[in-house]
Amino acid sequence: MTVAAQETPPGECPQCWQHAYDKSIHRRLGPREDCPECVDHMINGCPYLVPKKKSFWW
Repeated sequence: MTVAAQETPPGECPQCWQHAYDKSIHRRLGPREDCPECVDHMINGCPYLVPKKKSFWW
């Protein structure tokens, strides 16, 4: 799993966040070629989410 270059927001997967906002990751792929890491996430889900901060409303 790769770690996001910029800080990942609470409740988000670091890999999904980085793949969505860092265009250099998918530059190496050919036209209409799927990213193996993204396909793995679509099939198996995200292995790690950044924990959300506790709400202080209660």
